[in-house]
Amino acid sequence: QVQLVEYGGGLVQAGGSLRLSCAASGRTFTMNTMGWFRRAPGKEREFVGGIHWGGGSTSYADSVKGRFTISRDNAKRTVYLEMNSLKPEDTAVYYCAASREGLRNTPSGYAYWGQGTQVTVSS
Repeated sequence: QVQLVEYGGGLVQAGGSLRLSCAASGRTFTMNTMGWFRRAPGKEREFVGGIHWGGGSTSYADSVKGRFTISRDNAKRTVYLEMNSLKPEDTAVYYCAASREGLRNTPSGYAYWGQGTQVTVSS
């Protein structure tokens, strides 16, 4: 089992920044990649970006490319989502997820999920 806990959500004005953290524990050595997803009210869960634990390569959704950055600290088993130039349409519950597979942009590719953290961007 792998446990994931997100931190860092909150309320921010448009144009502002937030950093989310996702701390992993348990059998994390079985995980290959970490992903960030979000679900806005009335919408399906969508891929934000992801990172390989080992090499650190990343992938991002077009909607956040150039504004969001994912990084990881292997020693702390923590993944970060740095969000800059936030827009009201970034308002959502943000989830981190762990996968045994390569980077996937669909929720079905991830075996473990955090509880989510709310990010609200005011205009």
